[in-house]
Amino acid sequence: MVDHPLPFFAPTFDPGPSFLELLRRVHPGSMPGVGLSQTSAAAPEIPHATTVVAIRCAGGVVMAGDRRATAGYTIAGRRMEKVQPADDFSGVAIAGSAGPAVEMIRLFQTQLEHYEKVQGDQLSLEGKANQLAQMVRANLPAAMQGFVVVPLFAGYDHRRERGRVFTYDATGGRYEELDFATTGSGSVHARNWIKSGWAESMSADDAVALAIRSLFAAADEDVATGGPDLVRRIYPTVAIIDADGYRGLDDDTVEQRSHELLGGPERGGDGGTN
Repeated sequence: MVDHPLPFFAPTFDPGPSFLELLRRVHPGSMPGVGLSQTSAAAPEIPHATTVVAIRCAGGVVMAGDRRATAGYTIAGRRMEKVQPADDFSGVAIAGSAGPAVEMIRLFQTQLEHYEKVQGDQLSLEGKANQLAQMVRANLPAAMQGFVVVPLFAGYDHRRERGRVFTYDATGGRYEELDFATTGSGSVHARNWIKSGWAESMSADDAVALAIRSLFAAADEDVATGGPDLVRRIYPTVAIIDADGYRGLDDDTVEQRSHELLGGPERGGDGGTN
């Protein structure tokens, strides 16, 4: 095993609590987008992730995403986890180029953990949103080559005692949404469905149902969005973030909720009644 000594920095060059700055100084080749953006050829058909949603509710935020990844008109993956915890009280959902997006999530998780260890305290929710914006901005050269990553970020803000939702563009622009947000190829269809059912005081349980409905609606209209797969038992990834923290719903729970919606009157069923 090769020993790697810890780096030392002069006071004026100390990266501080920023893991990105530490990476830039010690291993710049691992920065987001580096390597991908150095190719002059057109981007190949790489897997893309769609569709993800975030809905603010009375107790916090619900995040959800379908499981399909596509490469052109081919299904590249059926079980992609597009919604991940960023830390104990926030989550991030990805749409866009799957490989760079997954790498960005891991780097973001490491950055938040690094900051907490160095500073002995967590970043504010807005600070976390700003950190993710910097990573999206660092990926811009790769985005110009076709490797676009557009995440959603959401979490529970203890200072304001409510959930908050943030969206981004490919240049790193960060925008807060007061109610809900969607991104990905099926985002328009999901957004229209959420818009018709969202209410300021809706419970987390109702927001979960609305998120699942919106993804089903997007799958009906968008070929890149995966609908419920009853044979393979593949259903959306769903998470709730509130004052108790981030918790993902298990597959059995999402499957049960999905079957309830599939058998509901809005899809021609009787809601499970005889």
